[in-house]
Amino acid sequence: MDNQDLERYSRQINLQGFGYDAQKTLAKSHVLVLGAGGLGSPAATYLVAAGVGTLTLIDPDVVERSNLARQIAHRDESIGKAKVDSARRYLSALNPKVTIHALHRPFDSECESLVQAADVVVDCTDNFESRHAANQLCWQTGTPLVSGAAIRFEGQLLVVDPRENNSPCYACLHPNTGQTRAESCSADGILSPVVGLVGVAQALEAIKVLTGTGQPLVGQLMLFDAMSHEWNKLKLPKRANCEVCR
Repeated sequence: MDNQDLERYSRQINLQGFGYDAQKTLAKSHVLVLGAGGLGSPAATYLVAAGVGTLTLIDPDVVERSNLARQIAHRDESIGKAKVDSARRYLSALNPKVTIHALHRPFDSECESLVQAADVVVDCTDNFESRHAANQLCWQTGTPLVSGAAIRFEGQLLVVDPRENNSPCYACLHPNTGQTRAESCSADGILSPVVGLVGVAQALEAIKVLTGTGQPLVGQLMLFDAMSHEWNKLKLPKRANCEVCR
């Protein structure tokens, strides 16, 4: 890191329990973010601002006007353009030193090489098919996974770490029944700050996993209720007959 980096990240470097070594680790890390929408926007924003060295964004969608109230990486002039390209412009302006790769395509079971190349995967998708594909590939490759979801006034957060023997996986929480689509914001609605809270929490957990700081939420399910503004933490055990992590 040069003098400009030391100044940019000084508040993190000054943190007892984080420091220069953790910042240097971040600078060498590669994060794969699945989705450049409501969750992916704040997650990628804080990962890039915090100094992750390389970030790969993957998303098949284009920006729509209805996205703008909650997907903070996009602007009016991005309507009709690929979300990953819009987000890359926003993130590059935020921190030009971060290498950002933008892939305008779906995330699926054919993306093993992308998962293998990452130090952590941050799942910000909105459908069960992609979430289960991410969980399966992360478990196969031994790559930590930070999974988030938000709908209506509710959010959830889970960290999966295949490197830990007792870590449950996403399929322990939601067994793969072949369902291809989760609840959608377009059908069920979403309060905009809810995705911001969950996405920022995903970035925080990814940084903890990357740097070994604190205790990542492995084996814990965090549930957020915006109506009472409460986070509840539940223990999530491994499922004995889980098809992925048994």
